[in-house]
Amino acid sequence: MRLATSAQMRNMDRVTIEERGVPSALLMERAAAAVAAEAENMLPPAAGAVKHAAVFCGAGNNGGDGVAAARLLREAGWQVDACLVGQRERMSADCAEMERRLIAIGGKLIPFTEEFAAMEQCAMAADVIVDALFGIGLNAAIRGAGAEAVALMNRAPAPVLSADIASGISADTGEMLGQAVLADRTVTFTLPKVGHFVGDGALYSGTVVVADIGIPQELVDGEDYPVRVTEPDTIRLPRRARDSHKGDYGRVYILGGSTGYAGAPVLAANAAVRSGAGLVTVGTPRAVWGIVAGKLLEPMPHPLPDDGAGQVVSAALEPILEQINRSDVCLIGPGLGRGEETAALVRRLLTRVNIPVVLDADGINALEGHIDVLDGRRERLTVLTPHDGEFARLTGAPPGKDRIGAARAFASAHGCVLVLKGFRTITAFPDGTAAVNTTGNPGMATGGSGDVLAGIILSLLGQGFPPTQAVPAAVYLHGQAGDSCARVLGEYGMLPSDMIRQLPFELIGE
Repeated sequence: MRLATSAQMRNMDRVTIEERGVPSALLMERAAAAVAAEAENMLPPAAGAVKHAAVFCGAGNNGGDGVAAARLLREAGWQVDACLVGQRERMSADCAEMERRLIAIGGKLIPFTEEFAAMEQCAMAADVIVDALFGIGLNAAIRGAGAEAVALMNRAPAPVLSADIASGISADTGEMLGQAVLADRTVTFTLPKVGHFVGDGALYSGTVVVADIGIPQELVDGEDYPVRVTEPDTIRLPRRARDSHKGDYGRVYILGGSTGYAGAPVLAANAAVRSGAGLVTVGTPRAVWGIVAGKLLEPMPHPLPDDGAGQVVSAALEPILEQINRSDVCLIGPGLGRGEETAALVRRLLTRVNIPVVLDADGINALEGHIDVLDGRRERLTVLTPHDGEFARLTGAPPGKDRIGAARAFASAHGCVLVLKGFRTITAFPDGTAAVNTTGNPGMATGGSGDVLAGIILSLLGQGFPPTQAVPAAVYLHGQAGDSCARVLGEYGMLPSDMIRQLPFELIGE
């Protein structure tokens, strides 16, 4: 699913109006019709015979959508209380025209600041509240009367429907600008926006419904959309050839484990096997090899020289390279530990390994203060899977409110694939494109979940899927397995190992 920016939408609107001759008021009427239709769909079961809407309108074109929707609801028999949150003298021409049409049928647009008590009473009694304060052009924190209106909508008991985007959310980053309307549903126009799916916007948009308001399809298709949402119909695995063998589905290598963290490479290895990898080899320190070997049946563990305290040392370099040179992809980092010699070993491996590398956990931490090692792999595929803390160690600062911007900038600057884990995990590519994931739940916020994800990424890359398909698909499948576990076991009781067992039921073949 393509995600548009505010600039792209403004350009499409402009061309439609100025070059294609579609009246702006007609586009506004179509947007308002979509808002009114969704208001009907949101009526609570306990709504009375007389349906009641409270509509909060700004002075711009988003407010015009709200004013027009108020008129349409009134014409449909609703009791409608609409207010203007802003200065009438600053109303856009289309918003003023919609107010004229509302007045023509006996309605009115009351000033919010002068009639606050009356509007508060209406909001508290409403069946549906419509938020049409600020549209996708908002780029500053909401203050004054706008902030009061947002607070009123958020404390009212009725469900809230936002027009285009929840007021207070940046359409391009999902950042909350001061405060924002907590919408139950958002009806957006032509295309969903980036801000609906990332950051605070993913929490404040509710269910997002896309309405066609008549922007010509060739204009929509003529734009370049670097940010997309990963969708289930893109997660398809090809039917396996009847005469295939284990070597056809990837020889993958995992370097991980240390004293106290023997479970991490086990989870990664089992996830790789369960997601289709042909041959999985695990290199782990001699001190924990017995534990790892005892927990692995299908993957093949081998012991590596360690420091006596359970972390691999430089003497392990050649044995590791011997295994990696027989592999298609390798994963470095799950439970590996942060000892200085171990971190130096990781950096030496990164300079010598020519196959694709997935860096997770302590594999990422080894790059702290050594980002030049990552830059040296520009011509070789490297996938990093940091959470926000690991990202901060890499860059010196957390990703901040614009997580998608931070992920895209990092991937572009360092020529890697970045999987920025968290709510709505983002996969960013060196060419500036990114995929937003919508699967997953809070039950996955537990130790070991990231190891499972790393194993799935490793497996799909090892099976030969291109990174642009394999990495977002792995993130999606990981979250989808977690969602299935949450439905059966609940978010408190599910475990990363449960997600591994669920994986075969989530893998979809052609």
